[in-house]
Amino acid sequence: MKREIITTDDGSTSFRIPEWGESFHSTHGAIQETKHVFIKNGLALFSNQNISILEIGFGTGLNALATLAEQPHLNLNVHYETIEAYPLSWQEASQMNYCELLQQPALAPLFAKMHQCPWNEEVTLNSHFILKKRKQFFQEINDLSQFDLIYFDAFGAQVQPELWQEDIFQKMYNALKTNGILVTYAAKGSVRRAMTACGFTVERLQGPPGKREMLRATKA
Repeated sequence: MKREIITTDDGSTSFRIPEWGESFHSTHGAIQETKHVFIKNGLALFSNQNISILEIGFGTGLNALATLAEQPHLNLNVHYETIEAYPLSWQEASQMNYCELLQQPALAPLFAKMHQCPWNEEVTLNSHFILKKRKQFFQEINDLSQFDLIYFDAFGAQVQPELWQEDIFQKMYNALKTNGILVTYAAKGSVRRAMTACGFTVERLQGPPGKREMLRATKA
């Protein structure tokens, strides 16, 4: 499927799939969206502990990179698993400008390592961050009570509605530990109802720039 590079409103790059009319990140700002949805309203709720994170959709690697950048400030030991069925090549991902805009050029070699390291193996990025990339379809997830936090960053329901149904969110609920949290940029009523039907307690929160709301769900 053809992908073309775009520059979003905060200057950060992303990819767009012309066939779907869908981009990997918000056109209002890729980095802004990641920082607001996944870092501010997800990761920042944890500090001074060991944390296990599951990411639904590795994509360009921006969420993993932003988590790596924030991890020292929160004093976290991070075990990060990310799922992707159709990974980008490093040739594609290397065109993203995230390390420059995050003003952390020292992360550039680790960003490259994220994309070039083997799939389905644990890789140490630093003494406090372990990454495991899992090449699989979301429907194949069967983890049980393993994660503290889920970044749910699948393509939108308008192009992949099957990824936003109750059966997928039941897998997310099962994968979380008690009191675990799922955050997503989505805010559709159908998504919230699917989460609630699985047992989640769901909050509507202020969305990132260009979007009115987002959702955060807790496994009570």
